[in-house]
Amino acid sequence: MLGSGQSMLRGLTSVATSCRSRTGAWARLALLCMTSMVTVESGAVCLPTDPVNLDPIPAPIGRDAVAKVRLSRVASELVAPNGGSSAPGDASHLFVSDVVGQLWAIDLGSGAKHIVLDVTGLIVPLNPRDERGLLGATFHPDYQQNGLLYTYTSEPYAPEVAADFPVSGLAPSVLPDHRSVVTEWKVADPGAAQPLADPASRRVLLRIDQPQANHNAGALAFGPDGMLYVALGDGGAGSDQGRGHNPLIGNGQDRARVLGKILRIDPRGTTARNGQYSVPLSNPYAPHQGRTGGVAGCADGFCDEIWAYGFRNPYRISFDRLDGRLFAADVGQGSVEEVDIVRGGGNYGWRFKEGTFFFRPRPGTPSYISDVNCLGVPAPDLLDPVAQYDHGEGLSVIGGFVYRGSEIPALQGRYVFADLVGVSTGAGRLFYFDSRGVDGPPASPRTIRELRIQGRLSIGHFIFGFGQDAQGELYVMANKTASPALTEAGRTGVVFKLSAPSTR
Repeated sequence: MLGSGQSMLRGLTSVATSCRSRTGAWARLALLCMTSMVTVESGAVCLPTDPVNLDPIPAPIGRDAVAKVRLSRVASELVAPNGGSSAPGDASHLFVSDVVGQLWAIDLGSGAKHIVLDVTGLIVPLNPRDERGLLGATFHPDYQQNGLLYTYTSEPYAPEVAADFPVSGLAPSVLPDHRSVVTEWKVADPGAAQPLADPASRRVLLRIDQPQANHNAGALAFGPDGMLYVALGDGGAGSDQGRGHNPLIGNGQDRARVLGKILRIDPRGTTARNGQYSVPLSNPYAPHQGRTGGVAGCADGFCDEIWAYGFRNPYRISFDRLDGRLFAADVGQGSVEEVDIVRGGGNYGWRFKEGTFFFRPRPGTPSYISDVNCLGVPAPDLLDPVAQYDHGEGLSVIGGFVYRGSEIPALQGRYVFADLVGVSTGAGRLFYFDSRGVDGPPASPRTIRELRIQGRLSIGHFIFGFGQDAQGELYVMANKTASPALTEAGRTGVVFKLSAPSTR
């Protein structure tokens, strides 16, 4: 039976290779690829009672014996800050997005803060456990010249305005939950002591309908190539199943849908079908001529905007400012959290895999993982994470940055990230691993360590994101409630700077 399974896997790998071709009858080929990947069985057996489901990664995450960092508060009275960055040419501010709708500028010298942009009136009403809101913000590389910044927001579904990417597979009577919107704004004076975005400058680049309220991803980042990268979750619910999901392979594996992908666009171009951006011709599935992009650009089975695929919820992404590697922290289903180094055209596994494990979705009942390829999926084509941990350690990975500052030499070249809440601590946990010398999936995942914080048993907050200033120093975004909405507890959101331990 093993030999038979290996033979079928070789055949399936051949089909997967064909799936990367853009020649011939594209739409029919895409459908063949979808069905082939799920109907071929390897002959292996996996069960929800397999020991791997009880303890996928037995080795615990070790904690540093001595403190490598201390925390200093640089801002408070926020709600749920989820990311921060400097703007090109502005070293005096850290710009921080708050889920409830404000983009703040924090003066790193005085600690004073002011609102640069308020999109509260655009986003959907938030509930105490929401995954929607203002989910990302970033600045154009030529910000000092053009004053442009970009946001990713969760906005109400508006049938009177056509989406660039409507939800596939919904019954006419079922409406999308909301719409993810990528928008450009203009700051009149980027060099001002208190820069302000002009609300009237709003220009929408992308409208993407979402079938569910969760798994929205939301990170935006400009790469060293000057292109804008947009992180999208698989559309929500669970196990990449349900309304608005491809019933055969899920959205993550369906390249005719943008959900569960990282997109790459040129926001200053105009050749996309909506006239608001361009698809770089170096994208893996971009046609070589003509107006491209939008849902029409997916008709051949391969959406033009896709840079990489196979993600569940890559909530935070970042580029290493030294060498340009793209890191994505992909939130797991029920067992494993992962960090990937993303390559153009790469398939990062979901929903065929969760971390390095094979994933078995089951409609209506809990899904499970296996270390056996029981579905016979094309394993050689699936890129494993650079690091992973299981739900004995935490519940939701929060991506960060490779440290390239100067204040903490012990972290140089380490990717610093977190989990929203540790299972045993009831608060967020700060992690890192050595990213040096790795530009793709390693032979085995890198060893994760937990940062010991000087003078604290834990951070004492739930962690929502990270920030990086112009010098490469890192900041942690957190609050006390784990809620993205304003609750009776008030504004508990804070921004901490990571610094070297005090020697006093």
